[in-house]
Amino acid sequence: MTIDLTEAPTTSIPDVFDPTCSSRHALELIASKWAMLIISALEEGPMRNAALMRRLGDVSQKMLTQTLKELERNGLVIREDKKTVPPHVEYSLSPVGRSLSETLLVLDRWAETHFATLDAARERYDAERER
Repeated sequence: MTIDLTEAPTTSIPDVFDPTCSSRHALELIASKWAMLIISALEEGPMRNAALMRRLGDVSQKMLTQTLKELERNGLVIREDKKTVPPHVEYSLSPVGRSLSETLLVLDRWAETHFATLDAARERYDAERER
């Protein structure tokens, strides 16, 4: 029996440096400041919209809603409508969202550890450019 390789489906190896690779969409999605913060906040457990707004601090309702919808669409967040009056909706991480939150928590700690160094470098850079 011979196998015709011209008929075999081609599968490419995921590569974020390949402009046609869908992994770039994943990076674009999670690179958003709000997506990263929402996923990290939901690591604490399910939250309602208002609780997320308080936790994030300065996010607008429009941006929060837009980001939650995109995270839900991509399977990172689960939206649960309790079907009550008044409306009660909770957001939680899906299993794949939880796996991402573990990675983002490391990035959060890095940012908290190194922000002063970055601030100082930015100030030096800007001061040198003003001269």
